[in-house]
Amino acid sequence: MEKEALKVVNRGEEDEMDMLGYRLCRWKLAIVGVGVVLTGGFLLLLLYWMPEWCVKATCTRTPIREAEVVLLRSTDEFKRWFRAKVRVMLAPGKNPFDCPDSRIIANGHTPHPAENQTEDCERKHSEYQPVQIRYFTLHSTKYYWNDMIQNFEVLKGLEDLGVKCSSVHDDHSKGLTEDEQDYRRLFFGENEIAVKVPSVFKLLIKEVLNPFYIFQLFSIILWSADEYYYYALAIVIMSVISIFTSLYTIKKQYVMLHDMVATHSIVRVSVCRANDVIEEAMSTELVPGDVMVIPANGTIMPCDAVLVSGTCIVNESMLTGESVPVTKTNLPNPSRSAKGTEEDELYSSELHKRHTLFCGTNVIQTRFYSGELVKAVVVTTGFSTSKGRLVRSILYPKPTDFKLYHDAYLFMLCLVAVAGIGFIYTVVNSIMNKVPVPTIIIESLDIITITVPPALPAAMTAGIVYAQRRLKRIGIFCISPQRINICGQLNLVCFDKTGTLTEDGLDLWGIQRVENSSFLLSETHACKEDLVKSQFVACMATCHSLTKIEGKLSGDPLDLKMFAATGWILEEATEEETALHNRIMPTVVKPPKQLLPEAEASADQDMELCKILPSYEMGIVRQFPFSSALQRMSVVTRLLGEKRMDAYLKGAPEVVASLCKQETVPHNFSEVLEGYTKQGFRVIAVAHRKLESKLSWHKVQNVSRDTIESNMQFLGLIIMQNKLKAETPGVLADLRRASIRTVMVTGDNMLTAISVARDCGMIPPQDRIIIADALPPKDGQTAMINWHYADNPPEHVSATGSNPEEVQIRLEEESSGAALHSMEHYHFAMSGKSFAVIAEHFQDLLQKLVLHGTVFARMAPDQKTQLVEALQSVDYFVGMCGDGANDCGALKRAHSGISLSELEASVASPFTSRTPNISCVPSLIREGRAALITSFCVFKFMALYSIIQYVSVTLLYSILSNLGDFQFLFIDIAIILVIVFTMSLNPAWKELVSERPPSGLISGPLLFSVLMQILVCLGFQTLAFLWVKHQPWYHKWTPSSDACSLSNYSHHQNETNHDEHNIKNYENTTVFFISSFQYLIVAIVFSKGKPFRQPSYKNLPFLISSFALYAFILFIMLYRVDAIDQFLEIVCVPYQWRVTMLLIIVVNAVVSVLTESF
Repeated sequence: MEKEALKVVNRGEEDEMDMLGYRLCRWKLAIVGVGVVLTGGFLLLLLYWMPEWCVKATCTRTPIREAEVVLLRSTDEFKRWFRAKVRVMLAPGKNPFDCPDSRIIANGHTPHPAENQTEDCERKHSEYQPVQIRYFTLHSTKYYWNDMIQNFEVLKGLEDLGVKCSSVHDDHSKGLTEDEQDYRRLFFGENEIAVKVPSVFKLLIKEVLNPFYIFQLFSIILWSADEYYYYALAIVIMSVISIFTSLYTIKKQYVMLHDMVATHSIVRVSVCRANDVIEEAMSTELVPGDVMVIPANGTIMPCDAVLVSGTCIVNESMLTGESVPVTKTNLPNPSRSAKGTEEDELYSSELHKRHTLFCGTNVIQTRFYSGELVKAVVVTTGFSTSKGRLVRSILYPKPTDFKLYHDAYLFMLCLVAVAGIGFIYTVVNSIMNKVPVPTIIIESLDIITITVPPALPAAMTAGIVYAQRRLKRIGIFCISPQRINICGQLNLVCFDKTGTLTEDGLDLWGIQRVENSSFLLSETHACKEDLVKSQFVACMATCHSLTKIEGKLSGDPLDLKMFAATGWILEEATEEETALHNRIMPTVVKPPKQLLPEAEASADQDMELCKILPSYEMGIVRQFPFSSALQRMSVVTRLLGEKRMDAYLKGAPEVVASLCKQETVPHNFSEVLEGYTKQGFRVIAVAHRKLESKLSWHKVQNVSRDTIESNMQFLGLIIMQNKLKAETPGVLADLRRASIRTVMVTGDNMLTAISVARDCGMIPPQDRIIIADALPPKDGQTAMINWHYADNPPEHVSATGSNPEEVQIRLEEESSGAALHSMEHYHFAMSGKSFAVIAEHFQDLLQKLVLHGTVFARMAPDQKTQLVEALQSVDYFVGMCGDGANDCGALKRAHSGISLSELEASVASPFTSRTPNISCVPSLIREGRAALITSFCVFKFMALYSIIQYVSVTLLYSILSNLGDFQFLFIDIAIILVIVFTMSLNPAWKELVSERPPSGLISGPLLFSVLMQILVCLGFQTLAFLWVKHQPWYHKWTPSSDACSLSNYSHHQNETNHDEHNIKNYENTTVFFISSFQYLIVAIVFSKGKPFRQPSYKNLPFLISSFALYAFILFIMLYRVDAIDQFLEIVCVPYQWRVTMLLIIVVNAVVSVLTESF
């Protein structure tokens, strides 16, 4: 049979997978069927748990194009296997974007297809030129066979075509016919994010088929066969409670997710048809290429769509966690630009997100022009939308990559190996003692069941659940509980600056205008009569994305502060007012009457825009929203009564200056800017340009952004004060004392970021800062990096100077592990542009730089994500703390993302804090460390519990005895469960320490601790077992002749029923008491407090439980109570031996404590 190389699907994406093709093999199926029967169904379970084995056991390899089953393996570190059945669909064509056959159109159609539209459509089209299309479905995504690339691919939507911006307008904005829509729906399916809530029965079957519960079932059957009915019943009750608790939680999560999605999944929409007819339709009928009309009063977006006309105000908090509304403008059309010179780039929802309405976001209102509808072309539908991808990531999450869980499985395998030794010993010993075969089978298998404690999974998650509750009490919400343990390992935290380290709101410190290419003196107020008609104030009043929602100004906090400083008024224009502006724009700004001069302005007023009119107001004609990638925004305005329009620009000073005529930029621009940024001010530059008179309103709507944002006149600087939050310095000091590195990742200016880093203590005063300024290849020269100290004037530094060379040498040494502290007093700072150049051209150097990089300024959102990945690549456990707006990717990528969003649960990050400052970070790390140490303690305790019980049973098997039914019950329920769930309650230690907990169980100290405690327990239990046989009073116990001589006839009658198991004997009683105390001893020894958890004496439930159990076991050991002895099947021993056992226990406790201490 022909075999082919691995195929790769989703290449380069997060869910990239290798793929192999298989065809069902009848003889293999027959062999598997026989195997299933012979193993009583166990083989079927094994194949259910292992998709790879299932496919290879029942199929043979075949080329992908002929495959009936595909086997997929993720290419990430988890290497997970998936299987999917290949199905066949009949359709009129293979390309969803081709026009359907004309005969289909002639056949007619129903205007409103039946409920199952896809099936109806498939039946209708399959009558004509049927083409077989092979596909399979995995994780709510359909993969279709493509003959061109000889591989399966996902059809996502309009972006698959690689459409250009002009094509979106010219070829896709007219709408689809119903036949085209039906045809495309064959491939893209219903526009619905279908979160099916499984039935309780399905969930129950899936939960019960968990390997752990199958093992439980096996154990229960085994114990029942050995007549351990009460113990088996107790485990059944525990398992049923655990299963139904899990079912309730899973069902609740499904219902919540279903409700969240279903609320906005199906709405009525208006769709433009190809013949310019607007029809009402259900949102489930939408397909990529449809044109929908956005209603004036807003809507919830049922798909991802790109605006082709009009403007929308959108709340994207569902996606970003940022509650500030954003403005979405129509996609520029290069083919209609004023000069036709605009580059016609490919449309991308990521690059053009300022023009894209994302599924699930709330369109609050639309801004439309008279007689013109706000239209959007559907780009993606269903699970291919931004919301669909988010829901899919929740439905099919990646496993948590943490060493603890990996080591836990290895440790369990070691215990199973130990059980194997016991299994062999039991079989050999039983054969030598001529024990019946059924008894040998039951007792030898019983040894294996002891190694996997029934409460292990619940016990391991107890610490995490308790930590999650404590976090919730302090206002930190978690949607990924397994990450709490990972928080305990964080050794580096990245912080956004604005809104995270500093106050969200900015205060206007002052303005510094430019006249005749020179800076004037700084001014504290812009709201002055002599400035009211200046271009500078006009820019402040118009260049923003503010809007009125329910009569209240809303938008970016910076824009709000800047606009408030002008004292102007913003009005959403009525129909009558828009007529005055030639139907330009429904947003008008104007100064209050008291600011307008009563007389005409003097002739020598340099900043005058125009002559005084009866009414001085400006209409905003076109808006180019702020782009974090471009670091600027601009608007086109028109003054009432003026024919020519004005363009205003604001943004990062360096960017704005580069777009201005150089003769208008003051010669000392860099020095003035540096002066402000070094003081920590947020500086914004503004510019203006009078547009050509030939640019009419219609032309402006299609003109390119680059055409407007060029040849500007530099107006000056707006200086905003961004104060540190009160909690910031203290928190950073705590993190520094705990040896947790802190890094600033911001979109702000480099020197401003450095100043804030100095002010908040991220960079100590005595430390030097080296700025890495990387330049891309240009004019045949290779890429290069210029190094200079932040405190040195640039003109005194050269790329070949001694300092840069010295830094480079030290960097090389540091990377090899030598002279580590030689770099401790240096911090690297770089901009987003430099970071991009270094990442592309100096990849080897990048890892060395991030080891000491502290300030990363002017970073775009995707660069923040790349930085997190670079830090993770050098073995940092990275935390990311941001406000959720531009940090979504980094928050998701980090080991622990903490959003300071106001929303209770931000979908952008695993953790969300209600407290809007970084004080939540140390709290989260402390709780993470406490949860991690709790997991270690519990696992060590459960491992010792297994070994102690294993030793007890093995010793008793040597005399053909065992622990009794109620002895097992007492140990597992009264001791183990109570101790496990109370020892996990220790709260986190009150402060962070520099010591970090180990990340895995396979570490020297932990293994040494466990092994030493095993030896101690083994030694003392064996000592007691052997010692009791050498007592002068020892003889084989019988009901009529125990050591206390207290038996009577009725007692004898009661005991004869239990002789066949030989439970009652001196060895059993001795082992039971010694082992019971050993469980409590190791619980206290392992229940560590400082430096990561509060001491055990502050854990009241644990304290009370431990003392109560100690007292009870001590009481029944020293004082005989017939009812208890009979219940626990223990026998009476002389008081002298009871005291001896107490001494053994005391010495055992002392040795255990000393062993753990050293």
